[in-house]
Amino acid sequence: MPPSTATPSAAPRTTELTIGGMTCASCAARVEKKLNRMDGVTATVNYATEKARIDHAAEVAVADLIATVVKTGYTAEEPPPPRPTPEPAAHAREEADAEPAAEPSARRGEPDPELDASRTRLTVSALLAAPVVLLAMVPALQFDHWQWLSLTLAAPVVVWGGLPFHRAAWTNLRHGAATMDTLVSVGTLAAFGWSLWALFLGTAGMPGMRHGFDLTVGRTDGPATIYLEVAAGVVTFILLGRHLEARAKRKAGSALRALMELGAKDVALLRDGVEVRVPVTALHVGDRFVVRPGEKIATDGTVAAGLSAVDASLLTGESLPVDVAAGDPVTGGCVNSSGRLVVEATRVGADTQLARMAKLVEDAQNGKAAAQRLADRISAVFVPAVLLIALGTLAGWLGATGDTTAAFTAAVAVLIIACPCALGLATPTALMVGTGRGAQLGILIKGPEVLESTRRVDTVVLDKTGTVTTGRMTLRKAYAYEGEDEAELLRLAGALEHASEHPVARAVAAGAAERLGLTTAGLPAPESFENVPGLGVRGTVGGHRVLAGRAALLEAEGVEVPGPPAPGAVHIAWDGRARGFLTVADEVKETSAEAVARLRALGLTPVLLTGDSLTVAETVAAEVGIPADRVFAEVLPQDKVDAVRRLQAEGRTVAMVGDGVNDAAALAVADLGLALGTGTDAAIEAADLTLVRGDLRVAADAIRLARRTLATIKANLAWAFGYNLAALPLAAAGLLNPMIAGLAMAFSSVFVVTNSLRLRRFT
Repeated sequence: MPPSTATPSAAPRTTELTIGGMTCASCAARVEKKLNRMDGVTATVNYATEKARIDHAAEVAVADLIATVVKTGYTAEEPPPPRPTPEPAAHAREEADAEPAAEPSARRGEPDPELDASRTRLTVSALLAAPVVLLAMVPALQFDHWQWLSLTLAAPVVVWGGLPFHRAAWTNLRHGAATMDTLVSVGTLAAFGWSLWALFLGTAGMPGMRHGFDLTVGRTDGPATIYLEVAAGVVTFILLGRHLEARAKRKAGSALRALMELGAKDVALLRDGVEVRVPVTALHVGDRFVVRPGEKIATDGTVAAGLSAVDASLLTGESLPVDVAAGDPVTGGCVNSSGRLVVEATRVGADTQLARMAKLVEDAQNGKAAAQRLADRISAVFVPAVLLIALGTLAGWLGATGDTTAAFTAAVAVLIIACPCALGLATPTALMVGTGRGAQLGILIKGPEVLESTRRVDTVVLDKTGTVTTGRMTLRKAYAYEGEDEAELLRLAGALEHASEHPVARAVAAGAAERLGLTTAGLPAPESFENVPGLGVRGTVGGHRVLAGRAALLEAEGVEVPGPPAPGAVHIAWDGRARGFLTVADEVKETSAEAVARLRALGLTPVLLTGDSLTVAETVAAEVGIPADRVFAEVLPQDKVDAVRRLQAEGRTVAMVGDGVNDAAALAVADLGLALGTGTDAAIEAADLTLVRGDLRVAADAIRLARRTLATIKANLAWAFGYNLAALPLAAAGLLNPMIAGLAMAFSSVFVVTNSLRLRRFT
């Protein structure tokens, strides 16, 4: 290994390589095994995504990783380095006038050269092989010298049609390995070679030779038997299976490609008040750009000017456009529905929400579930084991019957029917489709380990503020004491609170104005105003000395509060007498009650967790359908972890849903963490599932999707194991004609991928 220039003290790295030349799961197992033999390297190779995710010490160069893959007989590409993001003042503007970056070639609707070549090879092989199979299976069609026509048609199929298998088998042989291609190549060449021997050296080439077709292995005259239909048919069937598999895998990854392609390609950048059309890669933090109706927002930013409605359905699954105005955040990839917007970029390149979503989905698709690791270990020894079984079958039939033809036929059937590909595709295809569908619905699954957690979860802890509620304070009720005027209570309290910037004060002012049929600007202006930290506000409104705040504020001013103070209430007094109080609370989201019902339907016990008072918490819990005994109130941020651990100590498997910085530790400790994408980066980073929308109903959808994906993986693995366990003994026992075996093998992988594609219909 060449010496590395990196310093040993550097931090470990994670590198992703695109692996070329893999044709089955055993190929992926070989590459993974070779990489993991390197010092300081831990690698996972995914056959379905054709990628290797490698954690390696800093002193291990990427070039060394690529060299190891190449020595194994495959190709590897180093990912391009990320584009740096300089500060606005420091970056050069020359790149703004460059041509737009090249777009990915694998777009939906565009030609795929590999798929087109596969289709051409399949079509030609099928046209040539069809007469060969028909002539062999229907004796009435056999005319004098029909066998020579079969040879003429079958030869191009075996040699040219099967070239990908032969080439891969030869490459693997040179590296001392055997894969699925080895089995196909050896099986078809053996059948073709036997036929050549029988035609040229045996009696099969004689005029008038007739040939029967049996589904099972029977005694025949070896020198008079040809297997051209087996050689041509198996090559064609496996080409068909590979082509359908490639198409299905392409569909499986279409959601991720669509997500990556959501972003705009160019943008109207504002330079000194003039719009200049530049590639989106030229944007930097702090730049301002124009978004017209119907255009995509180029990157994450804040609206600097304009009013509009933004359609985020492609990004979050939310069908209703969201109104935005100056100061509101917007996300790159969303579509401006109506007015003209000027947006200031806050995040660009790999830092944007769209890029981070795509990265999360891609990382999840490259992971492996525990069951898949078992399948990979089996795939690694599968082909050598099948070769031994085929040799054992040949020897067993020769010893038991002495019939060379029957022994040969059974051995070829064993070679052809074995299929490790279904094992290799079982997990990654389901993950590709499940995580891709989740991304379309605004659900980001971090990896396959998450799926197992969703199956075991029985309790879901819901953070109140920002999760069950909107996080915005609203005026709930106004109570005027006997003999007092409620309208006057609202007018004076609203006017005084309008002078404060406190969230409670803003809620009182907005609520009071709304109930009086005014705007906040229509409220009277205080003649004097003073903020009393921790207690409330006081001032003069319309000649009245007004107090608004905690009961302690009124008592400190010598004003008696009748009855016990209402917890969490804003008490109002003027001219030395208490006049009433207002209740202000965090508004419950309209969808929260429905979300809790959906979580219950999944067999989960909901628990409400909040730092608010018990009275407020129980009110919110009752509104959404959570029993009072499942409410943890007055919990400090640092104590949320203890609350989750207390539930786990009771034997519960806990999911936690939150959105704030103070939820991050609890999300990490929970068996399953779900972060609302409208929350903080810390919460999203700590969670296992990210819900791009702030709608709690998506939490139930996320758990359902994860469970459905896990069930699909298990069904795929059950099929893959069951198929091979049943097929190999049948072939060895002589109960399968090699051509039927080839057909079964070709469609075993197709079945797994097609079953995974059903997840695309998840709603």
